[in-house]
Amino acid sequence: MTSRRRRTARGGGGDDGGGGHDSSGSGRWMVSYMDMVTVLMCLFIILFAISSVDQGKYQELKSSLAAGFGTVPDADVVEAQVTIPAEEEPETDTELERAVAEVADLTALRDAMARDLADRGMSDDVRFEIDERGLTVRLVSADTFFSSSSADLTSDARKVLKVVGPTLKPTPYEIRVEGHADEIALHHSFYPTNWELSAARATAVLRHLVSMRVTDAEKIAAVGFGSARPLAEGRDAKSLAANRRVDVVVLSAEPEAVRALIPDVLRGAAGPDSAS
Repeated sequence: MTSRRRRTARGGGGDDGGGGHDSSGSGRWMVSYMDMVTVLMCLFIILFAISSVDQGKYQELKSSLAAGFGTVPDADVVEAQVTIPAEEEPETDTELERAVAEVADLTALRDAMARDLADRGMSDDVRFEIDERGLTVRLVSADTFFSSSSADLTSDARKVLKVVGPTLKPTPYEIRVEGHADEIALHHSFYPTNWELSAARATAVLRHLVSMRVTDAEKIAAVGFGSARPLAEGRDAKSLAANRRVDVVVLSAEPEAVRALIPDVLRGAAGPDSAS
């Protein structure tokens, strides 16, 4: 009895022990498999969340950040800030340098005219002036260029313009012909006032320059000032002669800021010469 009970106990203990071992072994691999599936599912959920952005929630987040930390720049602004800058344009000449260059060009033009007039003995018929408008070629006395109370060019006027014209021809400047008269009222004249007389004389010079092909018609104009802009005060013969004139103005094409510096450049250029 005793031996049978022992064999039965050992046999039963062996069956129970074998059954418990098999059951515990099958549970472990199932837990590991489920853990792996759970991790993969979480990964796919995270990837999906990153790939799709809720614009409404994004704007709410942006507004919250702006309220807490200040303005948040837009993506376009940030992109513009990191864009590589284009090549910088070379610096242009300063206004003073351009004024100096303009004075040099106008001075060279004046000197060329003066030299040609001097070679022909006509220096006394023309005066020159450079200012912020440009170069003024002043035909000193209307009596030299026009008959009394007339707008017809004299032979002397044609000779002077024949010398001055070719020097103006190669330049790109625009030209304005300005007619002036003295304050003496006209009597027995075709022109009712000095306005008409001064304008007619300016137009006569313009037509002669255009006929000489000195400049194109669209680059020249004529204007009459009557006696409104006298050069000299008084009614003596010398003053009246100075006020009866026609000015051929070579107009500077520089901007106003550059032209305003021309008188300063002229004073600076004249300073050392006067000192010496």
